[in-house]
Amino acid sequence: MKVIILAAGEGTRLRPYSEDRPKCLVEINGVSLLDRQLSVLRSRGIEDIVLVGGYRFGMLEGKGTRLHINHRYAETNMVVSLFCAEEELNETVIVSYGDIVYGGEILDSLLASDAEISVTVDMQWEDYWRARSQDPLADAETLRMGEDNRILEIGQQPGSLGEIEGQYMGLMKFSSRGLEKIKKIYSIAVGGGYLGPRQLDKAYMTDLLQVLVEGGCTVQAVPVSGPWVEVDTVVDAQASYTDKRLREIALGLNEI
Repeated sequence: MKVIILAAGEGTRLRPYSEDRPKCLVEINGVSLLDRQLSVLRSRGIEDIVLVGGYRFGMLEGKGTRLHINHRYAETNMVVSLFCAEEELNETVIVSYGDIVYGGEILDSLLASDAEISVTVDMQWEDYWRARSQDPLADAETLRMGEDNRILEIGQQPGSLGEIEGQYMGLMKFSSRGLEKIKKIYSIAVGGGYLGPRQLDKAYMTDLLQVLVEGGCTVQAVPVSGPWVEVDTVVDAQASYTDKRLREIALGLNEI
């Protein structure tokens, strides 16, 4: 199993913590987000870990098996970062954001999915989002699912809580057939300059997933409810809810 961690970001909303390091190397209680995620992956026997760096990428040397560089990190987004490692997109690949940490049970659920395209979805997202913001809609995205947990819509601006059946986490898995589909979509986007309604350079992974959905591809939600964190702001970095969730994740690993 191969994992690609998208870690090119500068993390401007995390300054001053991220001024001298990539966002993924911001530390909580003396341990970086990346090192915490690596511990979870390795606890499940996953050692083939590819990083895509950008901002201060030299600090990522030796953290994974291989390092690819998005030299245009300041002007591009997640999809372009992923395809900076296009040569790695073969067989089955887990793709993860570098600013998240998730529990081992969440990873287990993703590994157990046999869908071509699997996306972890936090079913208990609302309490977490309310802890992070007075308005949970401010930084949430739509996610609608069918009865079979097939994703029908993802990544749009919600107008109400009813449009959010779960929250996208930035952790997904693609089989070899799933990878062929995203390569085809990316190639078309390169030719036209857009991925759906958004300029390709600015496209998020949710834009890619939404184009897959609209094209009739099955994008399978993997519902989860275990602890995970996204550290996107100074508030996140300093918050008691982040510390509590990270301790729960670490405790789970110690019990293996």
